[in-house]
Amino acid sequence: MNGLSIIDGMVIVVYVAFTAALAWLASRRQGSADDFFTGGKSMNGFAVGLSIFAAAFSAAAFVMLPREGAYRNWSILAVLLMIPLLITPLLWYVFVPLYTRLGVRSVYEYLEIRFHPRLRRLGALLFFGYAFGWLGSMLYTLIVILDAIIGLSPTAFMLTLIGVGLVAILYACSGGLKGIIWLDVLQAITLGGCVIVILLLAVGSVDGGFAKVIEIGHAHSKFQLADLSAGLTGQTSIWWVLALGLFVYLPGYTTSQITVQRYLSMSGRKELRRALVLNAVVATAVYFLFILTGTVLFVYYQQRAGALPTLANQDQILPYFIVHDLRMPGIVGLMCAGLLAAALSTLDGGINSIASVLTFDVLNRSETSVRASRLLTTLIGVGVIGAALLAPYIGKNFIDQITAVASTFLGLLLGVYVLGMSSRRANTGGAAIGLAAGAVGIALVHLHPGIPTWWSGAFAFFPTLLVGWLASGLFPPPSADQQRGLFFQGRDAEEPSTYKGTISED
Repeated sequence: MNGLSIIDGMVIVVYVAFTAALAWLASRRQGSADDFFTGGKSMNGFAVGLSIFAAAFSAAAFVMLPREGAYRNWSILAVLLMIPLLITPLLWYVFVPLYTRLGVRSVYEYLEIRFHPRLRRLGALLFFGYAFGWLGSMLYTLIVILDAIIGLSPTAFMLTLIGVGLVAILYACSGGLKGIIWLDVLQAITLGGCVIVILLLAVGSVDGGFAKVIEIGHAHSKFQLADLSAGLTGQTSIWWVLALGLFVYLPGYTTSQITVQRYLSMSGRKELRRALVLNAVVATAVYFLFILTGTVLFVYYQQRAGALPTLANQDQILPYFIVHDLRMPGIVGLMCAGLLAAALSTLDGGINSIASVLTFDVLNRSETSVRASRLLTTLIGVGVIGAALLAPYIGKNFIDQITAVASTFLGLLLGVYVLGMSSRRANTGGAAIGLAAGAVGIALVHLHPGIPTWWSGAFAFFPTLLVGWLASGLFPPPSADQQRGLFFQGRDAEEPSTYKGTISED
């Protein structure tokens, strides 16, 4: 759309320099390999709470949320309200207590304890599919957005993609999980400040201010949380809300190593409660502000032209407004800094999480050196860059592509975890058959053009759970002692009797 001014460039350079300095300080405090993947289990709730939010908030969300507020309605907010209203209580009372009782370092360790070592490795492979697909698509989407803002030649596009990927690798290697969490704190603050500044400038551009935003937005049903008249395939329907909330966001918070790794970096219920509450509050507030910004842009263009601008991609609405309508020195640089904050907080944590799963769940290394951990992290980061380079060959709608990848793999994982945590008759054979049934369900979604890909999670979850429960009747049940302490039992459940925190070699 436009080039960077000197002031914009200075804003970006200052941001990158500050984060690089913080990464360097974190690397000096790196103590052991255990710190590299677990943060020494000494992180405080304030830092982890902001880190959970920053890791979940991506560059795609930076442009997708304003798009929803501008072109559709606030249905996406109904999805996001599940974080404080449903997901956080489930984490506090069900999932995290179980993980901490077991003393696991990887969330997929549970699958070995409850079922079999091979299911643990299968869970790790599903996570790899999700994480590489998600992170690669996210990195490519970031560069597409930057291209829309500042204009990049094909060579500059490629070099920028590789450069951002290398910066993410540097951050992931610098201080391990502890360093990543503190970098995420800075990224979260940057994101919050960025959206507040952009929102205030957008409201200031509307004739009549915020009162006019409420009036015109209400007249056009922009504040509607769900369209009850839309069918099963409507992208603002209650079904869309449930599909994303239950089968993308819920498993993302409960069965993805990227988030669970952060819960396990703390010791004590007080810090955990602080982290979960802070994440719920900050995430809801920032998501709300981004959606509101989109609605403000809708009102702004209604007043100026009677309609939103015609764009090749609706995700470009916020960049278009900043470049073509605000034209304020430094604001483009601020937006680029916000996009980098959103992307890097997702990428560096994701790369570290993949490395931890590969170390603990696949290579069966209970102990490893910091040097080896950094080498492994670097190789995984290169793999993420490779996945980003392949992203344009998979599809052109990158936001939908990211949602499809997440719901596909996370739906399978949620299904097998709920099966293991809720049914005493569930066993390894039944779980394996259930996962196969879930894979068939996913294939049906992708083979049937009339089914939106955001239903992938539901088509993965229900067959995995139901077929897994039924198929378990074909095999001998696990012993009662073997299952002790491995179910939905609340915060004061009994300790598991058979697991000692070792890693099986089978």
